[in-house]
Amino acid sequence: MADLGSTLLTQARNAIASRFGLSVSQVEDLPELHQPGAVFVTLTQHDNLRGCIGSLEAWRPLLKDVQENALAAAFRDPRFEPLTTDELPITRVEVSLLTPAEPMRFSSEADALAQLRPDIDGVIFTAGNRRSTFLPQVWEQLPEPAMFMAHLKQKAGLPADYWGPNVQLERYQVKKWKEA
Repeated sequence: MADLGSTLLTQARNAIASRFGLSVSQVEDLPELHQPGAVFVTLTQHDNLRGCIGSLEAWRPLLKDVQENALAAAFRDPRFEPLTTDELPITRVEVSLLTPAEPMRFSSEADALAQLRPDIDGVIFTAGNRRSTFLPQVWEQLPEPAMFMAHLKQKAGLPADYWGPNVQLERYQVKKWKEA
């Protein structure tokens, strides 16, 4: 029986390959694929980010979520030009399956930072209509909670030192799989 991770990686790559009219790999149809699931699909080339799009909440079947987010990461990430056929062989796919996000309770930014668990927590930052998230993998580049939070605020379009009574934080964890 195929494991979920290799199936999700293959489904993500298949979605992109089929957009180019390329042949796709056969994969086992697992029951989990038809349950609601939330994933982020991250594309890298030579260890550099090439696209990353995902869902923060499980609102559609896992199979559909991984396929749609793979296509979005490849062709609709506003930070990058759409992926080309020539780039596909040098592109590595990573799939992160998210747990449901849990609201954090904190009395101050210092309290919130003290609660964060580097390399474990993904964080959703919300302030008014501004929202951003970092997967737990981002701790590899930003290992200090204060720096992690500052960049998360900037990603939401706010100053790095922003803090206010409207700030809400949620955290989640991921199971991740990456192509060799």
